Parts: sequence; C-alpha cells; structure tokens
Amino acid sequence: MKKIILDEYEIPTHWYNILPDLPSPLEPPLDPQTKEPMSPEKLKALFPEALIEQEMSTERWIEIPPEVREVYAIWRPTPLIRATNLEEYLDTPAKIFYKYEGIAPPGSHKPNTAVAQAYYNAKEGIKKLTTETGAGQWGSSLAFAGQYFGVQVKVYMVKVSYQQKPYRRILMETWGAEVIPSPSPYTKSGKKILEEDPDNPGSLGIAISEAVEEALENEDTHYALGSVLNHVLLHQTVIGLEAKKQLAKIKHYPDIVIGSVGGGSNFGGLTLPFMIERLSGESCTRFIAVEPASCPTLTQGKYEYDFGDTVGFTPLMKMHTLGHDFVPPSIHAGGLRYHGMAPIISKLYDEGLIEAVAVPQTEIFKAAITFARTEGIVPAPESAHAVKVAIDEALKCRETGEPKVILFNLSGHGLLDLSAYQQFLEGKLKD
Repeated sequence: MKKIILDEYEIPTHWYNILPDLPSPLEPPLDPQTKEPMSPEKLKALFPEALIEQEMSTERWIEIPPEVREVYAIWRPTPLIRATNLEEYLDTPAKIFYKYEGIAPPGSHKPNTAVAQAYYNAKEGIKKLTTETGAGQWGSSLAFAGQYFGVQVKVYMVKVSYQQKPYRRILMETWGAEVIPSPSPYTKSGKKILEEDPDNPGSLGIAISEAVEEALENEDTHYALGSVLNHVLLHQTVIGLEAKKQLAKIKHYPDIVIGSVGGGSNFGGLTLPFMIERLSGESCTRFIAVEPASCPTLTQGKYEYDFGDTVGFTPLMKMHTLGHDFVPPSIHAGGLRYHGMAPIISKLYDEGLIEAVAVPQTEIFKAAITFARTEGIVPAPESAHAVKVAIDEALKCRETGEPKVILFNLSGHGLLDLSAYQQFLEGKLKD
C-alpha cells in the first residue's frame, strides 16, 4: 500500500502524557527570582489553568475536548505514506514510511497544539494571545486557530525569517494576525537589543521575550508557545498515536523513528507514543533527533537550567541549551533556530533513550531535492533534516541487507520556502 488512511472517527480521543512513564521525574521549572520550584499561581499570568494542569499532570491519558477534535477533523487523520519511489531510487531493502503533516491548512504539524491552546484560552475568557515564530509555521498555525475561537493573535516574527519568508507573514495576516519583526522598537526588550545592535537578525529567544513582556503587561492577554513545554508535546502526540494505528493495519512496527528537532514538539509528537514500548522493554526501536549543525542544541549544548528566552522573563528549565543569549546563524530552517530543547526530550537524551545527529544546511537541501524528485513533495527545510537521516539509514540497510522499517515525520511542506530552494539550486546556499 502506498497510503495508509484512517477514518475520521479514528482521530485520537486522548493525548498521551509521557510524564508518568519517564525513568525518573523531570526537574521542576524554577522561579527566576527565588530559584525555587515555580508555583502554578505565577504561571497564571501567561497560561490558562487547563494548560498549567496539563504541564504538570501525572495522568497518562488526557481527553481531547470535542471542540478541538472538531477542528482537527478539517485535516486529521493525516496520511501515513510509504516512500516506495525513494526506496527504489536508493536500492534499499528498508521500508520507508513518513507521516505527512503538511496537509494541515497552515502546512505543518503546529496546529495540533495551536488549536488546543486557542480553545483553552478562549474558554478562560482571554481575548488576545501573543507569541513568537521562527519560520512562521507556528505563527500561522496560531493565527489559523485563533479565528475559530475568537482570539486575537499578535506574532513577533524573528526578523531574518520575516525578511526571508514574506508569504508566511501574508498567511498570518490573511487569518487576521498582526505580525511584527523581532527585535522590534515596541517593547522594552526589543528596544534594548536594537540599541546594542541595530542590525540584530533576531532569534526565537528574543521574540519570546517580546511576546512574554507584552502578555505580562496586559490582563486580557496570554502568551502561547509553539514548542518546548510539556503541554505542547502532549498535544502533538496525535501524530504518533495515528501512526501506530496505521502501521498496525499493515502489521508493521518501526525499527527506527526519526524527526527533525528544534524545540522538540515535532520530534516528540511522533516518537513519544512509540516510546511506551521502549520504556517497558517491549521494543528496541531507535529514536533519532536531527538538528541543524549551526544550532546543535542536543549534540553540543549543556544539560542545565536556563531561561527559555533571551531577556530572562520565563521560568528556568532543566534542558539541553546553547545559552539563552545564543543568536544562531540565519539558516533557512527557521523553525529549528532555538537555543534550548524541550525538558522531556532533554531527559530522554540524557537517559540514552534517544540519539541525536547534527547536519549542515546544504546536505539537508540535497536530501530534500532527492525526496521531491522521487516522492513529489517539496519538504519544508525543517522537515528535510529528517529526510536526510532517513536516507542515510536506508543506505546503511542497503549495505547490511536488513529490511528495517524506517518511520519519519514530514512535518511540513516547503511551498512557502521556495526562495531557499532557489538559492540552493543556484549554488548560493552556504552552510
């Protein structure tokens, strides 16, 4: 079968929460002022109570509200596709499958959590959400979700991505969001950074600082984050839960699961439901996180407490980090340009349950071109990181003769990133 399709009634009814199954508990977020565990009360200035509860929940399964599943049904369940043309091109005995999240209206996996966050905020009476975005996939997803629940959205978009990806900005504005290039002159955080460096290209850490600052100063406004936090990874588990059902229909189980990783939501969404069997000793599946060589958070970052933003508004989280003041190079995979890693992913990496590899920009675009010319889909630069390592693993199978089952998440299409492809095809793209 080329495509394994689920019926609409098979959309998951519950998200999977890995926290009770971790080998050891996550270290708690710390109050930046007292260095004591952060109280839920302090988080209420930024997040609705339901999301705070999910962030700390010890329940293994958390029900997806019917209102959220109703919006999910616009594009979910997403297809699981076997990359038969790629297999033939690589002359590999491996069976390569990809979960294609690019069919969502914003073109990525991000609305899986954006819809949930917009719903819970609207239910608590919040009228406005501020957020950051790198490549624009998260900002466009929150703009898309906000319109369904009557929530206004303001997006601080990393300046270099604002300039590189104008169509992402237009997509956000089409759905009614206000988009500001970050660092901006409209917040104290942005002003200070621009005074020190007027040509600062921006970073996700800076954009988070601006969005959080505005939310803290307005009672009717909350902040929404598109990755890293526990509740974000929780919402994304619909990806892996569907993939498990789809593979079970053809009596397969993955030997290798691969995902691109910036803050951790895409990787976690696919892998965490499969981690259940690994943690219980029922499988030996390998999990490979793929990050940019220019922003190697897992492979080179320190595992320590750090801020999630540049200025220091957020709680301190135990995670792999390159330092909250790290400003990454202006590579095209804007969604992966983040200094820190989700505490859950960081814990699993520290425990040796997942692997990580860093790849340079030109190599991922070579893989993306190969995928586009065999499977027909032009992947987002972020997704191309997973494509690259899936190809590498399939080539290893060609050498060993092992017919392994390889699964990766094609978390977004690249149709709004064609300027990056143009630069690559013209030989102008550098590492």
